[in-house]
Amino acid sequence: MTNPFFEASPLPFGMPPFASILDEHYRPAFEKGMADQLAEIRSITMRRDMPTFEGTMIPLEKSGQLLERVATVFFNKTSADGNDVTSALEEELAPHLAAHADAIRLDAQLYWRITTLFEQLDDLDLDAESRYLVERYFAEYTIAGAGLDETQKEKLRDLNQSLSTLTTRFEKNLLADTNDLAVVIDDSAELDGLEAGEISAAAEAATERGLEGKYLITLILPTGQPVLSALTNRDIRARVMTASRQRGSRGGPWDNTQLVLDITRLRAERAALLGFDSHAAWVIADETAKTPTAVAAMLTRLAGPAARNAIAEQADLEALAGHPITAHDWEFYSEKVRRATYDVDTAQMRPYFEAERVLQDGVFYAATKLYGVTFAERRDIPAYHPDVRVFQVTDEDGTAVGLYTLDLYTRDSKRGGAWMNSLISQSALLGHPVIVTNNLNVPKPAAGETTLLTYDEVNTLFHEFGHALHGLFARVTYPRFSGTNTFRDFVEFPSQVNEMWMLWPEVLANYAVHYQTGEPMPQEFVDKIQASSTFNEGFATSEYLASALLDQAWHSISAKDAITDVAAFEAAALTKVGLDNPAVPTRYSSTYFQHIFANSAYDAGYYSYIWSEVMDADTVDWFKENGGLTRANGDRFRQRLLGVGGSKDPLEAFRDFRGRDADIQPLLDRRGLN
Repeated sequence: MTNPFFEASPLPFGMPPFASILDEHYRPAFEKGMADQLAEIRSITMRRDMPTFEGTMIPLEKSGQLLERVATVFFNKTSADGNDVTSALEEELAPHLAAHADAIRLDAQLYWRITTLFEQLDDLDLDAESRYLVERYFAEYTIAGAGLDETQKEKLRDLNQSLSTLTTRFEKNLLADTNDLAVVIDDSAELDGLEAGEISAAAEAATERGLEGKYLITLILPTGQPVLSALTNRDIRARVMTASRQRGSRGGPWDNTQLVLDITRLRAERAALLGFDSHAAWVIADETAKTPTAVAAMLTRLAGPAARNAIAEQADLEALAGHPITAHDWEFYSEKVRRATYDVDTAQMRPYFEAERVLQDGVFYAATKLYGVTFAERRDIPAYHPDVRVFQVTDEDGTAVGLYTLDLYTRDSKRGGAWMNSLISQSALLGHPVIVTNNLNVPKPAAGETTLLTYDEVNTLFHEFGHALHGLFARVTYPRFSGTNTFRDFVEFPSQVNEMWMLWPEVLANYAVHYQTGEPMPQEFVDKIQASSTFNEGFATSEYLASALLDQAWHSISAKDAITDVAAFEAAALTKVGLDNPAVPTRYSSTYFQHIFANSAYDAGYYSYIWSEVMDADTVDWFKENGGLTRANGDRFRQRLLGVGGSKDPLEAFRDFRGRDADIQPLLDRRGLN
C-alpha cells in the first residue's frame, strides 16, 4: 500500500487521510521527508551564481513539504491521541529532527546566501512581506548559531539533540504520571458538592479504566483542579491537591526532577555558546520584549500588588472558614466568599452552558457577527478520532476560508491543557488552504447525558477559538508567516481578545439558556460576575506570576551555576519575588511545568500571557469605545491584525490597528492592581 504521506491528500481542503494512516507510515515518511528537504537545500547552496531572492528564499520556503505533512499529523496525534507506538517513536525521532533542523539552520552556504540578501535589502525590489521574510530568516539563523565556527556548531548540534530527547521524555513522563495520579473514589458520597453531570463523568472515567462502580477524578494541567471549588469533603480536596502537586516529583520511572536540572543546564550551556548570558536572554532577544530586564520590570511591578491582594483575600477566607487556609481550601472558600459578598455562584451558571449551544450560538455566533463567516459541519470529512468534529468555514461572499476541527473531550491518550494547532497552514506560494484544530479536556459524560461546561471551560473555548481565528484568517504569501507563526509574546493576544465575547450581552443572550427549560440565564448572574470581576484576582495574578517568574529564574541561570535541588531552587525563586505564600501555589511547579520543559515552546516565554494581556485589555477598551460587536470593528481587527499572520512586525500591526502603542492601565484596572 502506498504511504498516504507521499502524495497530497485527495480529501476536501487537503484534510489528511486519517482513515488510511497507520502507525507504520510515520517513520518512512519522516525519513523521506528529511532526505527530500536536505536535497532541496543542497539545490540552493550548490548554485554558483550570486544569491537572489528567487533563487534562495523561494526554494527555501518551498522545501520540506513532505516533512511538514507528516510532522503536523504525527505531532497532533502524539498530543491528542497518542499510544505506546507513537510515544516511543516520538522519543526516537526527537534527536534526528533536531539534527535535521540544525543541518539547515547551521548550513554555512545557506547562511551566506541569506546574509548577502539581507545586506543588499535596500537594493532589492521586494514587497514588504518579502523584505520581512529576509529579515526574519537572517535574525533567526543568526540567533540559532549559523555564524559559529564548525567546532562550535558541532557542540551546538550535540546540545540541541540532547535537549530534544530530554524535553520529549519530560512530556511523556508527565502524561503517564498525571494519568497514574488520578484520584480514585470509592463512594459517591465523598463527591458531595459536585453536580450530577460531574459525578457521571467521574464514573465514566473510572469505567473506561476498568474501575467499575468507582469514580475517577482526572487531573488537568495546572496545580488547581476544578473540583476543588465544590468538594465539601476536605480530605478529598487534600488528596486531589496532593496528587496534583506530586506530578513528576515522587520518584520512580516518571520522575522529572533530574530532567529539569539537565534541561536547564544544557540550555544555559547552549546560550553561553551562542554568546548570551542566559537561555532567557537568548530566547527573549527575538521576541517583542527583547530583554529579560524588560520582562522582569513588568512582572515584578505586578508581583507586589498581587501578593498584597492575595494576603487580603486570604484573611477573608480564613474569617469565613474559621481555620487557616491551605492550598486545597482556597478555591472552596473563595467560592463561599464570592457567594457571601457578591452572591455569585458560578456553579449556578453551568446548566446554562450546554456545550453545543456554547459552540454554535456563542463561539460561532460571535465570529459570524464580527467577521461574517459561517460554520457548517462536514460529517463527510473524517478526522483523527471519533470525538473530533469538522466544520467548514465560509466567508460572507461564499468563499471558503478553511476547516475548523474541535476535539472537546479528555481521554488518557491526550495530554493535559487546551491548545490550537494547524493541520494545514495557508500560504499563497504553495497554494495551501487552511485547517486548524482546537483541543480541550472537558470530562465526557455517560452516553446520552448532556455535556455542561463550567464557567472556566466556556472561557477556555472562546480563548482557544481566538487562536483558531488567527490561523484561519491569516492570508500570507510565504509558509513561514502562516497563521499563528508570530512572536511567542504576541501570539496569545488575539486569543485573549476573543474571550471578551463570552459575556458580551448580545452573545450571551444568544447561547446561555437552561438546557432543560430553555429559560435565558438571569441577568443578575452576569451582573454579579461583572461586579466581582476583580474578586480573587490577587490569587489568580499571584499564581500566574509565580510561574512566569519561576520560568525566568530557571532560564536566567548561567552555565556555571550548579543547581542540584529542584524544590529548593523553586522555593528560593518564589521567596525572592515575594510569591512564596503556601496557600497560593504556583500555577505550575517545575516538575509538571509542561509549557517550559516539554515541547510547548514557552521556555523563558511563559511571561507571554500577561505581556500580551496588556494589548488585549487595551483592545477590549477600543472595541467598547467603538460600538463593540460590529462588522466594521471585526473587519478592522481581521484585516490589520489577524489577517497579517506573522508577515509583519507584530507591534507595528498593533499600532496599525490601535493607532498607538498599548497602554498598561487597562490591564491594571482589570486585575485590580492600581
